[in-house]
Amino acid sequence: MKPEKPQNIDEILNQWPFDPMNVNVRMLKLRQRTILQMRIDMGILQMETEGRPDGYNPYGADTYYEFLKKQSSKLGEEEFELDEEHCLEIDREFVQFYHRRVCWLQLKEFNKAVADADHTLGLMDFCKQHSPDEEWTFSHERYRPFVLYHRTQASALAYLPDEEGAVDPTADPEKAIEQISRGLEKMRDLFVEHEAEEQFEQDELVIRLNEFRESIRENYGVGMTLQERIDKAIEDENYEEAAKLRDEFDQRNQGA
Repeated sequence: MKPEKPQNIDEILNQWPFDPMNVNVRMLKLRQRTILQMRIDMGILQMETEGRPDGYNPYGADTYYEFLKKQSSKLGEEEFELDEEHCLEIDREFVQFYHRRVCWLQLKEFNKAVADADHTLGLMDFCKQHSPDEEWTFSHERYRPFVLYHRTQASALAYLPDEEGAVDPTADPEKAIEQISRGLEKMRDLFVEHEAEEQFEQDELVIRLNEFRESIRENYGVGMTLQERIDKAIEDENYEEAAKLRDEFDQRNQGA
């Protein structure tokens, strides 16, 4: 008679102590797939690296968001409205993608963090369009600035070398600054939409992004970016210079 296997995970938890001062994340390569694990106070969260973090395919779709888009397309965008079951499943997916986004940021997998943030922002847009009531909409929209912050942070970090001074042919600090500027503009649009533009400059996340942008300028010796030079030329009504810089901008992006 074979001895019973233990039903607890004490051994695993003891081998990987929880550190409350840090995000505890690791990536494990198994025989047929790679998984993410996040150590939390009383256990471990395990996530898939592809598709939906829990590995589930809702109604055959890669994610619940993809399923909802197909449903709304069938019924018509104007007619489709989220019901209670939809809302519960959406909330599950929001939480799962949040945890995985945090893991990607900690592991410096910045492009994957951007992709998961885009999924969340797309799902937020869908919820806003088809929400059953304003209170439920607000319960998600209040987190949009935080998701935008994560996305902006990750998209900028993707253009910086792992270590300052390291040789990295893909690094481009100027593009990192441009990513932050674009993110800040999206956040400003959000404040304008909610008639709170006067609060924009004092917002903690905005302050952090501005400080991050200026630290990149200082650490990598970046002056005005090409986009900033275009904006300055337009502001000065030097449209000939702006057109020339715009052509340079387009050529650079085509070669990226």
